[in-house]
Amino acid sequence: MPYAIQTLDKPDSSELRLSTRPEHVKYLEANIHLLLAAGAMLNDDGSGGHGSLIIVDTDDRRVAEDLIANDPFNKAGLFQKITVTRWRKAFFDGKKLA
Repeated sequence: MPYAIQTLDKPDSSELRLSTRPEHVKYLEANIHLLLAAGAMLNDDGSGGHGSLIIVDTDDRRVAEDLIANDPFNKAGLFQKITVTRWRKAFFDGKKLA
């Protein structure tokens, strides 16, 4: 059963997010085999990332925790809060699974 990782950026950290983003994207690309989904949390108008949602395809919580611990965004001190939660794929990719 996968894990969902939700992050919330520290206030006034948009410059840090922008400057660290290329390294963060490379990191996710290198770990794409673990990802069901990943992306920034945006304002309703599509602007300004202020957090992230990453869904990790693993049954091992440590894998999800290690992934976010080593994320360049986290290492740069971007996140105010990180939540790692077990996630059930009830509906996924246009299909009912549970």
